[in-house]
Parts: sequence; structure tokens; C-alpha cells
Amino acid sequence: MAGEKNKEKLILDAAVALFTAQGFAATRMEDVAKKAGISKGLTYFYYKNKEDLFMALTKKAFEQLKDEFRDSLRAKGKNGLEMLTDLVQRIWSFSKEQPVYYQSILHFLDLMKKYTSPELKSQINPLILDSIHFHKLLELQLEPTRLGIQMVSQGIKDGSIRPELQPEITFYTVWSMALGYEKMEGPITFEGKETKVSPEAWQRGYLKMMQDMLKGTIQATKPQAVQASLF
Repeated sequence: MAGEKNKEKLILDAAVALFTAQGFAATRMEDVAKKAGISKGLTYFYYKNKEDLFMALTKKAFEQLKDEFRDSLRAKGKNGLEMLTDLVQRIWSFSKEQPVYYQSILHFLDLMKKYTSPELKSQINPLILDSIHFHKLLELQLEPTRLGIQMVSQGIKDGSIRPELQPEITFYTVWSMALGYEKMEGPITFEGKETKVSPEAWQRGYLKMMQDMLKGTIQATKPQAVQASLF
């Protein structure tokens, strides 16, 4: 069993290196096998095709991202708002330190838009739908969200987050904002832009706005049943 896990790791590590260097489209399974130092046939034994391999890589990415969420949630001495602030910064660091894993997560989120749409589901590559790793991802991708919702709930409980906010909606909003921040990094740092905002000032401003949005201007009271606006 240990030997099998080691070979799977060799294949995934080789795939990450090749996808980073030359992209998914230009990488062949035989390239991955050569990089991993194993036979092409053995590579196909573990992963049926490149799409199956990419889904396995994405599963590994979500597992690592889940660890980042768990570490933020378990941080000692932090209230819920501080946990969320730490999490957002961890997501940004993850995007820079693990670019292939991060991009695979974004790709999977796009896949989910098609998978949950009766009109768009047929556009998904059948090889992806046939991957066992894809179906494992359908459940795994929910785990970071569950952890994030716990952080919001903790913040409401300890008074660091506005008590009238609904945890699920609030967390999805925070996560989407964090993803959007990463997407805007290129335009913000482009020297030819007309708007003069430094990346450092933008990051500080983002975090302060997020915190102010979540804290609000009211004192903690008994949570209301109706979802209030974040703004």
C-alpha cells in the first residue's frame, strides 16, 4: 500500500511540475510518466487519462486548501473575525505558493457551474464525469465551506461579527471577495493604469473594508431571523 501511495505521489508531483512549466494542454501522459520515472502503462494503471489525473490533482488541491481553513479555525486566542482575516490571507498565499493547485480549484468551481446546470452539464468533458476523483470532489469541495461557516458562526457568537448576518451567505460572500481580490492583482499592479493604488495599500484597504463590513456599527444583540444586507 505504501508503495502504491508513493507511485501516486510521484505521478501527481510530476504532473504539477509539467502543468506549471508547459500547461495542461501541452502535457501528455507519457511526459508525466517520464518525469515521474515510471512506465506509461503504470501511469495509466493509476489514472485512466489526463482528465482523471487532473481531477486527482484537484482533489489534492482541495485537501491542502481544507488544511488552510482548518488551521485558521483552530488558531488559539482569535475571535471569529480574526479567523476569517487570517483565512483570507492564507488563501492569497496559497494562490501564490501553489499556483497549479489554486488554478485547479478555480477550474473546478467553473465545472460546478456547468454540473449544476441542466443546460450546461452536457458541455463537460465525459472523461471528467467518468473520473472517480471528480465524484469524490463533489463532497470534498464542501468541506472548506463548512469550516468557513463555522468561523462566521464563531464570530457571531463571540460578538466580533454582526449578529444579524446569516453565516452561510456571509461566508460565501467573503470567499468570493477573496477570489476576486486575487483576480484583480494583475490590473492593480499594472504600471500603466490610470488609477494610482499600490498593492500594499489595496490589501490593507481590502482587509479593513471586509472587517468593517462584518463588524458593522452596532453592538452585539440577539440574532434576528431575517438576513440583513452586508452593506
